Amino acid sequence: MELIIQLIQQYNTYFLMGMIVLYLLLFILFIINQRKIKTLQKKYNYFMGNTEGVNIEELLTQYLEKVEDTLAGQEVLQQKYSKIEHQLGYCIQKVGIIRYNPFEEMGGNFCFAIALLDEFDNGLVINGILSREGSYTYAKPIKNGESSYPLSAEELQALDQARQHS
Repeated sequence: MELIIQLIQQYNTYFLMGMIVLYLLLFILFIINQRKIKTLQKKYNYFMGNTEGVNIEELLTQYLEKVEDTLAGQEVLQQKYSKIEHQLGYCIQKVGIIRYNPFEEMGGNFCFAIALLDEFDNGLVINGILSREGSYTYAKPIKNGESSYPLSAEELQALDQARQHS
């Protein structure tokens, strides 16, 4: 024990300097830790926000339920969209119109032929003829781009014009 006391007395200044260096090192580490804690405290306060009295687990559960409801709603909308997209193919998408004058004694192009087709070239051709005796309108069905009835030259032009608008 005397030996230890002698060593401490002999190297007292070195021992004191070592303690001061160790104290400064610990003080620097303390400052660094305080800054890190302050940064974490800011992040914690930002994350918690205005959630006084609210359980974070409940809040996350509510958000998860909202996400699930949104995904279910999106699935319903996707199904409706697919149905509408399928039905859209059967709507009129291609139109061709030709105006013409079949009678030399009448001026102007008062007669017309209109072709109305869907995506699959199904639809009808409407032909409107105006003469001095009256006005006549004819409709002829079209299936896969062709009619089971004979078509006039103007009706064929309207049909070709409609098919070019695909």
